[in-house]
Amino acid sequence: MPLANALQRRRSVREFRPEPVNLAEAGQLLWAAQGTTSSDGKRTAPSAGGTYPLETYLVAGQVDGLAAGVYHYRPATHELALMTEGDVRGALAAASMNQECVRQGAIAILFATVVARTAAKYAGSAGGYVDMEAGHAAQNLSLQAVALDLGAVMIGAMDEAAVAKLLQLPAEHRPRYYATLGRPK
Repeated sequence: MPLANALQRRRSVREFRPEPVNLAEAGQLLWAAQGTTSSDGKRTAPSAGGTYPLETYLVAGQVDGLAAGVYHYRPATHELALMTEGDVRGALAAASMNQECVRQGAIAILFATVVARTAAKYAGSAGGYVDMEAGHAAQNLSLQAVALDLGAVMIGAMDEAAVAKLLQLPAEHRPRYYATLGRPK
């Protein structure tokens, strides 16, 4: 799909059919958001000073070929590491102002930030740079969803502490932004 078409078709989708995405689609979405594009570790989204402060997580609810659970995405090897088993979309929705779209989406892809990585190089400016990077990755994710005929909506309204606890994130991984994705209704 030409980029101009994807840009024109990109809209927030909040209603999803109760159908799974497949593992290849989930993998393509993760790669578009934070995958590596070169042997030296460069990624699909720009990063201030190449500090890569984003950690990406897949909340799998309905994925053909993958058990429900929370997975950490490893960009360098394009692999998933299981963090916790089970479908947590309902609890994630509850921690996100009870947004029904979070329950309905087949998956969620969450960006957690580790600001210290960027602060080591950019000190007080790090927070803004990290937020910009999350935006770059989210736009890539949104456009890839369109190209795959999937719907997506970005979620910023959440109880960060509750989400971090639910997903069992390491203490330095701050939940910042995520997308709920699935087959549009």
